[in-house]
Amino acid sequence: MTKKSPRIYTYKITFEEVPYYYYGFHKERKYNEYYMGSPVTHKWMWGFYTPKKQILEFFPYTNEGYIEAQEVEKRLIKPVYNTDKWCLNENCGGIISMDSLIMSGKISGNRNKELGLYICGLTYEERVKYGKIGLETQKKNNLAIYGITAEQRIEYGKRGGNTCKEKNIGVCGLSKEELSNAGKIGGPKSYELGLGIHGRTKEQMTEDGKKGGYISGLKVYELSIGIHGRSKEKMSEDGKKATQRAKELGVGLYGLTKEQRSETAKKVNSQKWMCLETGFITNAGTLSRYQKARGIDTSKRKRIV
Repeated sequence: MTKKSPRIYTYKITFEEVPYYYYGFHKERKYNEYYMGSPVTHKWMWGFYTPKKQILEFFPYTNEGYIEAQEVEKRLIKPVYNTDKWCLNENCGGIISMDSLIMSGKISGNRNKELGLYICGLTYEERVKYGKIGLETQKKNNLAIYGITAEQRIEYGKRGGNTCKEKNIGVCGLSKEELSNAGKIGGPKSYELGLGIHGRTKEQMTEDGKKGGYISGLKVYELSIGIHGRSKEKMSEDGKKATQRAKELGVGLYGLTKEQRSETAKKVNSQKWMCLETGFITNAGTLSRYQKARGIDTSKRKRIV
């Protein structure tokens, strides 16, 4: 190897105007060739500011030297990767940063739209169809969300929600008007295609509601969250506040006149319900007390009048 032979080295790029920096390694094709790094995400900084290169270490011009230079580069970047805001490196030993992934996703997504590829080449109805198939496959094989526990779903949901809030993305990045418009568009579309709640009969919704209420009720009680995370005193205090607020705003029961309240009470009391276990018939409130006293599930009832 002569003094004019190509070299392998690690380097650091700094800028005169700002404290940003960038680590890398380079294998020359010819001695002392011009090279100022190969950034992707922050490439504009090299043109906007004044970059300077400092060679940190030379390595043998061999396969072993090339591998060693990569390892040293990794050791330089790892302590500051994704932790120091001034570090411009978006890749560390094959680990890609979120910014680079997001940029790559946007580029490929726009390309797919232009060419009508993958999901961008499907109609709305086709996407819904394949989505349902994928959902059933996940349920059957316990994949994705169906392969984790309720506690894990809660934890991941909290993490995702906090991330959306911090980065102002997803639903957290929409204004009230945008949310309202999205609902106005999505609601009629779901109704038209029979999706979500619009894809179930009244009987299915009733049955699902009972199941969901029972399961979530037990889980809420077990985890001591929601209403089960408050003491009797706290619930009483919250109830008084809610009552006072309803009075002030004139909503709910307090938004009705005496005549309207009387009429509503008559309608409710005129309803007749039958216990499906014993056949006992009375109004809704009395039947609830009757069933509870006998250990009967209060959902086992049927309105007959």
